[in-house]
Amino acid sequence: MDIALTGSNGLIGTALREELESQGHAILRLVRPSSPSRDGATAVWDPASGSIDAKALEGIDAVVHLAGEGIAEKRWTSEQKALLVSSRVDGTNLLARTCAGLSSPPKRFLSGSAIGYYGDTGANWVEETSPAGSDFLANLCVAWEAAAEPARTAGIATVTLRTGIVLDPRGGALKRQLPFFKAGFGGRSGNGRQYFSWISWKDQVAALTHLISSAVTGPVNLTAPDPVPNDYFSQTLGSVLHRPTSVIPMFGPRLLLGRELADSLLLTSQRVRPAALLADGFEFGHPTLDGALHDLLR
Repeated sequence: MDIALTGSNGLIGTALREELESQGHAILRLVRPSSPSRDGATAVWDPASGSIDAKALEGIDAVVHLAGEGIAEKRWTSEQKALLVSSRVDGTNLLARTCAGLSSPPKRFLSGSAIGYYGDTGANWVEETSPAGSDFLANLCVAWEAAAEPARTAGIATVTLRTGIVLDPRGGALKRQLPFFKAGFGGRSGNGRQYFSWISWKDQVAALTHLISSAVTGPVNLTAPDPVPNDYFSQTLGSVLHRPTSVIPMFGPRLLLGRELADSLLLTSQRVRPAALLADGFEFGHPTLDGALHDLLR
């Protein structure tokens, strides 16, 4: 297959590109004008200015859109919040409208989203049919997914990828936590009862690969089938690293990240079931947290 990919320089994008190329697929990387030249086929796009090399997308079989400003890169000032929204909504809408207008459009359009869509749901299970929340991240995800509507309206099989916390020791939340846990200073946040819906980076890549050739459309939760409370996650990570765990006062994260971002990352509870993936026959390589952490950190 010929597959166009945004976010190809990120951890998941790089791993996905390597996996797809190993299977014989041809990858067209959509890159910004300022991106350094690298090996492989590329096409330039710039969501900020609304420009894109549409001709390069003619005849592409599938588009996988993973690009977007990192949620936890900076404090959530009003300017940063606006950037988080625009980097997702503008890019998604530009891609969706462009694909919809092609003479030979892609058969499938996989567009990023997140389980932040559901808001804080406590200990209640949520699936793809569950309603959206009402906080900042939920509203962002609603707008993000709506931006893909032109592709869906044009008859392109569209999937919105509601991704959970991706466990990867090379980046993201796990990389940030590891130094503290290795030093014996890691532990639960708050009361520890808030649910943590995670997925290993290997299963994230495998699920994306699966969805490219699947017939599934609509929202898909990319999370492992074993979400766990925060205190269980902390105890398990400490056990795998052979380190003690304790309670982490929220004062530190709130001082470093700001209250809204810190609370959203550490205290929001989301107990997510990957119903669509399971119904489609996807098999997780890391269905349990213990097995995932042992494999990722060995």
